[in-house]
Amino acid sequence: MKEFVISEAKVETAVLVGLITPHQDERKTKEYLDELEFLAETAGAKVVKRFTQRVNGPSSVTYIGSGKLQEIKDYIKECEEAEEEVGMVIFDDELTAKQIRNIEKELQVKILDRTSLILDIFAMRAQTAAAKTQVELAQYKYMLPRLTRLWTHLERQRGGSVGLRGPGETQLEMDQRIIRNRMALLKQRLADIDTQKSTQRKNRGRLIRVALVGYTNVGKSTLMNLLSKSEVFAENKLFATLDTTVRKVIIDNLPFLLSDTVGFIRKLPTDLVDSFKSTLDEVREADLLVHVVDISHPDFEEQIRVVERTLADLGCADKPVLVLFNKIDAYAWVEKDADDLTPPTRENVSLDEMMRTWMARLGDTCFFISARDKTNVPEFKQVLYKKVRELHVQKYPYNDFLFETYDDIV
Repeated sequence: MKEFVISEAKVETAVLVGLITPHQDERKTKEYLDELEFLAETAGAKVVKRFTQRVNGPSSVTYIGSGKLQEIKDYIKECEEAEEEVGMVIFDDELTAKQIRNIEKELQVKILDRTSLILDIFAMRAQTAAAKTQVELAQYKYMLPRLTRLWTHLERQRGGSVGLRGPGETQLEMDQRIIRNRMALLKQRLADIDTQKSTQRKNRGRLIRVALVGYTNVGKSTLMNLLSKSEVFAENKLFATLDTTVRKVIIDNLPFLLSDTVGFIRKLPTDLVDSFKSTLDEVREADLLVHVVDISHPDFEEQIRVVERTLADLGCADKPVLVLFNKIDAYAWVEKDADDLTPPTRENVSLDEMMRTWMARLGDTCFFISARDKTNVPEFKQVLYKKVRELHVQKYPYNDFLFETYDDIV
């Protein structure tokens, strides 16, 4: 009897490209490429090589210089000869239609930029009708100025043949018009969803709303599961959560609403933020924000700044914020030798020193936990209870919201 072997799907390989500029040093470029590699892995690709170039700024023609482009081309050719074909080249910044067209012509492989990669992950992660509509709108916004590279027929004139005489519109113009009409329809659909969600939010009663915000992959969904005793999807990948989840949580004798939102990321295009407006409305309407930070990440301070800038763009900079440093179980540091006289770096700071530094800076508005090991989680619940109760008494002074204490809930 013949055996049938099911072969695994071949993983698409990718090459990453980034620039070292006066505004982005080598260390920061490495961090961006690390994140870009994580994005590629989340999308299902395997990174086999990185290329960086030190320049004053990106080339308007090919993003990188001709010499570096030739170096990448030679590498792709070497891989082909070794029967290890490179499926795509991913650039760490958003590319123009002109740059993509010129690079594709030279390298003869699929070209992606950071934005198109994030959009691909968003399309893969979207589950609800709202998220799918938001992703589709963002994809069309990205596609519209880049239509000329997608089809070879776009410059042909419509009309001039028997039975095909039309308004003299080029195929490109017609496709742009179709996409604009589709975008208008999607915007109307999102407006309807916004109205529906606003109605749902009004019907939630006199409860304080708490929103978990933060960089992507810092543990928001894991924390949501711990606090609400629910099963929100959580995974060690970027953008595991796209759809906002709202759960009613009870700590001691206090009920409130907790929402888990989409994570932020560096170089997130404005179009994506605009498309996910309805998702981020939970952040706008929250009474308290819990800013979750991955303290084990080597560049967590930059991630904090990215989230703070995004919150400011959303008009939420004045909301009360509780900063929650997560993943203390994964924090690593290297003790300096006694005879090492060089200035200490981030890697030489112990967790205790880091905690003292941030507590001195933020006072009682910061806390340190490990959601995975549940370290300090009961203590954090009491801190959260205190904050929510203060807000509830201020917002609903005549509301008899307190009921009998349930010791098993604590």
